[in-house]
Amino acid sequence: MRWDEQRVENDMRLPGVGDGTVVRTFDAPEAMGVNFHEVRARSALNHVPGGRYGFNWTVNSFRGCSHACVYCFARRTHTFLDLDAGRDFEREIVVKVNVPELLRAELARPSWKRELVALGTNTDPYQWVESRYRFMPEILAALEEAETPVSVLTKSPLLLRDIEIYERMAKHLPISVNLSVPTLDEDAWRATEPHTPSPAARLDAVAELRRRGIDSGVLIAPLMPGINDEPEQVQPIVDRAKEAGATFLGGVALHLRDEVRDVFFAWLEAKRPDLLPRYEQLYANGRAYMRPDDRKQAARALRGWGRSNRRSRSQTPTPEEALATAGGGGSPAATGPAGQERLF
Repeated sequence: MRWDEQRVENDMRLPGVGDGTVVRTFDAPEAMGVNFHEVRARSALNHVPGGRYGFNWTVNSFRGCSHACVYCFARRTHTFLDLDAGRDFEREIVVKVNVPELLRAELARPSWKRELVALGTNTDPYQWVESRYRFMPEILAALEEAETPVSVLTKSPLLLRDIEIYERMAKHLPISVNLSVPTLDEDAWRATEPHTPSPAARLDAVAELRRRGIDSGVLIAPLMPGINDEPEQVQPIVDRAKEAGATFLGGVALHLRDEVRDVFFAWLEAKRPDLLPRYEQLYANGRAYMRPDDRKQAARALRGWGRSNRRSRSQTPTPEEALATAGGGGSPAATGPAGQERLF
């Protein structure tokens, strides 16, 4: 067993996870009341249909995320487990204990074509519990041995624990390790991402990755009108990313789909009722994405910085942009007039 001194609470079955068998369920006092459900998954590599995301394969060791970001597009996937997209997504974390072993076996198949694998698509691979399970070193080792390109997106500088692995991989494989930094504004950060590591530390991690010769960039997403999209909020991130030598810098406007919309609007009602009328207009009639002009307004502070420094300004999204939008909405390069009053 990977975790010592755990407390078994019950035995339950979660639909939609492998064979549905929970190995054990427990909480950990140091984890802020989060419950962990260890399961044995049937597969590690998940095929993404359609190819519209910039990658065809993902690996997710966890379902749910203790970072508790109010806007997270992955919240809706918790309903597939008969859990809710609100508190359950943050407090009932599914841990796929056999993912490293499964991945190694799947990558060894003759049919594997060494396509890009994205980590951080449905949950943060470096959320708090990874410090205990240590899946990522095993996952990265398996991908390296299979000569498979990798893209990682996270909000945690915990990735620096594995920096020597990334440094070694970068010498012979296409690899990018990217940090999501929606804001440096402390009020906005603590309100919208209550359990994430310091945004400044994330930017420090980008600088260290680049110092080691590893492609690393910054995703400023989501951009939320009246919360983190003011130029004076975005510009410090741009400046820090430039200082760090980031090889990617992008930003995407907030999108709200299905249960995520409900969670975000409930948060607005509780924490920012002054913004409710504005968001009701922006996402009127059940819209998941802002209208193009509104997206341009949200992304106005990123004029000229919405694409990778290493490639042409095509309209094909990077994997990091696709992750933030779940495959649609908003051009990160969009621009528009300034003029919104700062409300946070």
